[in-house]
Amino acid sequence: MANTLMIQGTSSDSGKSTLVGALCKIAARDGKRVAPFKPQNMSLNSAVTIDGGEIGRAQAWQALAAGIAPEADMNPVLLKPNSDTGSQVIVQGHSRGNLDARAYHHYKPIAMQAVLESYNRLKAKSDLVLVEGAGSPAEVNLRQGDIANMGFALAVGCPVVLVADIDRGGVFAQILGTLACLPENERALVKGIVINKFRGDVSLLKPGIDWVQMQTNKPVFGVVPFVPGLWLDAEDMLPKQHRKDLASGEVLRVVVPALPRISNHTDFDPLRAHPQVDFRFVRAGEPLPAADLVILPGSKSVQRDLAWLREHGWDTHLRRHLRYGGKLIGVCGGLQMLGRELHDPLAIESPVTRTAGLGLLDYVTTLEPHKQLVNTAGTLLVDGEAPVRGYEIHMGITEGPACSRPALRLSNGNATRHDGALSEDGQILATYLHGLFDSPDACTALLRWAGLGQVERVDHDARRLASIERLADAVASSVNLDALWESMT
Repeated sequence: MANTLMIQGTSSDSGKSTLVGALCKIAARDGKRVAPFKPQNMSLNSAVTIDGGEIGRAQAWQALAAGIAPEADMNPVLLKPNSDTGSQVIVQGHSRGNLDARAYHHYKPIAMQAVLESYNRLKAKSDLVLVEGAGSPAEVNLRQGDIANMGFALAVGCPVVLVADIDRGGVFAQILGTLACLPENERALVKGIVINKFRGDVSLLKPGIDWVQMQTNKPVFGVVPFVPGLWLDAEDMLPKQHRKDLASGEVLRVVVPALPRISNHTDFDPLRAHPQVDFRFVRAGEPLPAADLVILPGSKSVQRDLAWLREHGWDTHLRRHLRYGGKLIGVCGGLQMLGRELHDPLAIESPVTRTAGLGLLDYVTTLEPHKQLVNTAGTLLVDGEAPVRGYEIHMGITEGPACSRPALRLSNGNATRHDGALSEDGQILATYLHGLFDSPDACTALLRWAGLGQVERVDHDARRLASIERLADAVASSVNLDALWESMT
């Protein structure tokens, strides 16, 4: 029987993912077979697993921290919002269709069966399962049928550690308020507290820690400092815009429209971090800036996001951008937007069966019910032939004359195929491949293609691994791990 510990939070973005990831790395350093697990996730950032499924990206990098390959059981229920009230429901790695919020509420007992099946499989082959909650257990309106927080903890009888974010303020109210919202049997599962993202002299926090321990009768296991400069895949929310120190020489301006249903925006983490790239997500209502490179990102609802682009003037802006010699990339949903038409004969995305694309590349995309889920590698066919690797998550088949000039040559086993398109004038590149910039050579080649002369080679994978190590070191030095592990007994 594996030991199990669940990390729940006082709010979204309190640090559940990072604490689970750090504990995975710490346990792996100690030689334990450790597995991350999140019963239910809501995110448009996903990853393809070794067994051909789809899970949240946070569980993928947590698996990396644990030293194992990500698999579908690590996130058995993934909700991918495609409207304000509905989501595509991914169960054990594969789509079960679209449900609105009320229909999903009735589906939860079935989802819970899948959650427990996946958990038991992980538990059977692990020394330790580290479980991440979702949002907050204090959301009392979601208590009935809960499978993401205390509903799961009660079902398996696992202890819970509550993590609270001091950086947003009101940390002691967060802790007391969360515990006050829980019934007694759920409060009893909470074995202690971790305060996260602290800046300053921790000794000044001691009176507050003493007070909250007296008020709650729960130990504070530690105060984790704010760790700047971490590059870890975001679970869902767009990252906050922040200024960085750019290189003193040549700089490339890159912008990405922040689509309402943008998916896999982690594709652009290597660009956000690159010292020669001035990167911006452009949100609704912001002026459309001049740029050297514009990237249309992935989308969970291509037709709706295409309408949003037109509503905000991006169609006119992109044509002007190209007239002045700018470069344009479309990734996955962005690829589909660049074509002549988008066909949806089975009403997979909406009742509209035919939508005009931007008409910048001569192809047509037809949506099909089977989702392509594959990790792949190959060659980028611009600026030489740089090695590239990534993953595909899409439900469309794209065909047309523009595809005769592919952007990539990909290999799966012994089979070779082409992907995407390059415009005849060399200004537009379209691909279904997510992770396009993760490979250092591919990133370098694309930045050079986009107009940057001398490009600094940056290894984003190495930076991610270094971030995991730094995070684990910070947690190991600030949390009473002996007390935390003992709380599981």
